[in-house]
Amino acid sequence: MRKFLQKLLSAWIIRMSNRFGSRPDNEHIHEALSKLYENLITSPGKRGEIFEINSNSKFIIFSDQHKGARDFADDFSLAEKNYLQALDYYNKLNFSYINLGDSEELWENLLESVIKHNKKTFEAEKQFIERNAFTKIFGNHDLYWDNDPLSQFNLNRIYGKVIRIYEGAILRFRSNEKLLDIFLTHGHQGDLQSDGNWFSKWFVSTIWAPLQSYLKINPNTPAYDNQLKTAHNLLMYSWVAEQKNIALITGHTHQPVFASLTHLERLYAKLAKANVEHNQDEIDLITRELNKRVAKGDEQPKLNKYKSAYFNSGCCCFNDGDITGVEIENGLIRLVKWSYQTTTEPERYVLEEMKLEDLIDK
Repeated sequence: MRKFLQKLLSAWIIRMSNRFGSRPDNEHIHEALSKLYENLITSPGKRGEIFEINSNSKFIIFSDQHKGARDFADDFSLAEKNYLQALDYYNKLNFSYINLGDSEELWENLLESVIKHNKKTFEAEKQFIERNAFTKIFGNHDLYWDNDPLSQFNLNRIYGKVIRIYEGAILRFRSNEKLLDIFLTHGHQGDLQSDGNWFSKWFVSTIWAPLQSYLKINPNTPAYDNQLKTAHNLLMYSWVAEQKNIALITGHTHQPVFASLTHLERLYAKLAKANVEHNQDEIDLITRELNKRVAKGDEQPKLNKYKSAYFNSGCCCFNDGDITGVEIENGLIRLVKWSYQTTTEPERYVLEEMKLEDLIDK
């Protein structure tokens, strides 16, 4: 029956979705990001908070857990161990936690199933709420938190407290009388299928979720298409490149980006530098890592020179159980990975880091 309905309804679903929405494009993304940033600046607390930060501030930014029902389609199940260890680590060190959206996979699952099978992770997140150190931002796969009138009731059930749900946040950093705004949002902005008119938002959050869950049809999949997610990151970058003293951190694509380069691009750049310096140990180390990436299907990118202003937290549902995130601590911004692939217990690895002040336009 499911296969019959897939054949019968797939074309219509995608046609209707494309009629009332669209894939991201430059104009829509620029308009949506500019509007959200302006709203955060002019009306803080309505769609998101502004946090004044300094070199003593500590934040961890994770996105895209896609917590599911522990079935064959649950992308989070393998990553839960790393995620719980990471949250325990950051809570003990008094980090604030910003969750950048798609935390719950509500396109494929009923909320009740997600709550039932993720009690440990919700309890771990609750520790940050008890310290008033948790900011929850919605994404396209958990639009429910922004749209549904019962969302606050269910958040109270999960966390024992009603919390605000935002579309974005700003971390405002000052250095040598100059100001840097670190603008955070999920990154689906500009895609009218989940960020557009009233119909598209209602369609995705209310109608599309059960249909997608049953029929397994998805017309908008940047997380699972290498070319599309890279293109989406480039569109996000194109907006922030036009801004002054603004850095942008998103999720959505599941592709880690640090200072406007993907981790893969940085590996090739480091390899080129190691070859120039004849650093054989570094060459061997990077080559081993690149061989792993090639085995997973990654292709060598074309390296371009970019303004160091765009970051992507990656995701907490890689198919090997690894998770990535962005840390801000001691005036530094870092791309980190948590993994238990080479050890029996999850460990934290710093993949990249730089000074926040280096993001301020000179």
